[in-house]
Amino acid sequence: MTENTLQKKQRKPAWFKIRTPLGQNYSEVKKLVTSLNLHTVCQEANCPNRAECYGERTATFLILGENCTRGCSFCNVSRGEPSAVDEGEARRVAEAVMKLGLEYAVITSVTRDDLADGGARVFADVIESIREIKPGCKVEVLIPDFMGSQEALKKVLDARPDVLNHNVETVARLYPEVREGADYHRSLQVFKRASSYDSRLLIKSGLMVGLGEKLSEIAEAMADLYHSGCRLLTVGQYLAPSENHHPVIKFYTPEEFGELEKMAYQIGFMGVVSGPLIRSSYRAHSMFRKQS
Repeated sequence: MTENTLQKKQRKPAWFKIRTPLGQNYSEVKKLVTSLNLHTVCQEANCPNRAECYGERTATFLILGENCTRGCSFCNVSRGEPSAVDEGEARRVAEAVMKLGLEYAVITSVTRDDLADGGARVFADVIESIREIKPGCKVEVLIPDFMGSQEALKKVLDARPDVLNHNVETVARLYPEVREGADYHRSLQVFKRASSYDSRLLIKSGLMVGLGEKLSEIAEAMADLYHSGCRLLTVGQYLAPSENHHPVIKFYTPEEFGELEKMAYQIGFMGVVSGPLIRSSYRAHSMFRKQS
């Protein structure tokens, strides 16, 4: 059976209910993002929670352009020639944060292996710009692995984000077929270095399930994350953006997600959110508040 045939046979179960984009808030957030020439991962990754988040006047900002230099087989973000670094982007993100009245901002990026520091300086610029324009706003950054550069990671950490997030996405065995250009152990090193930099820093990661992993491998990945310094975890169902992406091998039930949440807490995580439509930045502020 080909992957495309398998993908066609997989239908979303009854418990998947994705809201239709409606309402004034949704329209206003979309208009604001467009007017400031910004991107959101909500839009670029076709996140199933986009309607809910925009409806609550929040979004996860995607910096450093819209084209990624890697080609993960699960991801809907475009791969292509990266754009020049936009030196005014940090200020515009901060302006959007202010206009939306955000108390908690989440910033992520495409992977920019073409840049010497992987875009770390721009992450730092965004953090600093938000703090300048919207004092008191908490900032979570969802960073790439910066090709393992300790110097690049330090640029971000020196800007003092409130939460450092880096998604391992899947189990070690599936990295070659799911995460082109990434390395499982290199990602774990991000957490170890961040934890060594500041033991009080909240460190977060996310896992997708349904890509063909085994339960024992999920448990191993959770343990690896915890022992590397990660304390906050999200677990969500993988949904293939198209027939050309990695197929969905399994749809986990809400009950199974509940068991995965219990497993993570038993390992020692401080905060866990697990469910079919959970994504790394979903209700991130609420998760942060519970740790404060």
